[in-house]
Amino acid sequence: MKRFCLITNESKDPTGVVTNKITDIIKKRGGEAVCVKNEKKALTDRGTDGVDCALVLGGDGTLLRAAGNMLDSDIPLLGINLGTLGYLAEVESVCVEEAVEKLLKDEFVREERMMLSGRVMTGEERYALNDIVISRCGSLQILNVRIYVNDRFLHDYCADGVIVATPTGSTGYNLSAGGPIVEPSARLLLLTPICPHTLNTRSIVFSPEDEITVEIPKGKDGHEQVVEANFDGSNTVTLRTGDRIQIRRSDRTTGIVRLNTESFLTVLHKKMSEA
Repeated sequence: MKRFCLITNESKDPTGVVTNKITDIIKKRGGEAVCVKNEKKALTDRGTDGVDCALVLGGDGTLLRAAGNMLDSDIPLLGINLGTLGYLAEVESVCVEEAVEKLLKDEFVREERMMLSGRVMTGEERYALNDIVISRCGSLQILNVRIYVNDRFLHDYCADGVIVATPTGSTGYNLSAGGPIVEPSARLLLLTPICPHTLNTRSIVFSPEDEITVEIPKGKDGHEQVVEANFDGSNTVTLRTGDRIQIRRSDRTTGIVRLNTESFLTVLHKKMSEA
């Protein structure tokens, strides 16, 4: 690798100290660096032309936004953690010099992470690396959601919402909602209810070939429900009573650069000890 794109969350590096430090390290070692200071700006083909790797400075949320912005590129991402507890952002800011050295020497592994595709009734399709969350919008209320798997009825949930997550997303909202942690290179779908109003509701693990359909029925006392389908925490679609969203494994993947030779279990142990 030689040419890098730096995507910085300015709220995490407001003065650009870390960004400038990494840029200088790359240039001093014969590499090239292009900076994108606005993390919300969608990257264009011109801006990433010839780039070998995108270094994403921030936290897991910053990396997820970058993955969405670079969906049509084949550029892998490496997260540099400027936040707190980051599972996706592998490199800590104090270790950037060593990380750059490894990248320039091609001492890395590229992993292709599974993504989700969510298609609403209008035919619009959106993608997520972590999860698709169906949750209430507006005032506090309990949601009724109806789940089908491969067009066969599974269950009616009465909850604050439901999460459909990838293995990469298993350590995100899914984990907070009590779902299982999954090795990120696995291929499967996780369905986890959010604060279910019953004592016997648990997460369910599905095959990557399964299709999960979430239908919005009438709410309590026959009232119309208005909910949000949220893709990776930032991209939302409004759904109402009678609407459906079909969720399946996407044909697209996100390339993630791994420098750490430690096993997933070792990294997980460290993260859990820091929490």
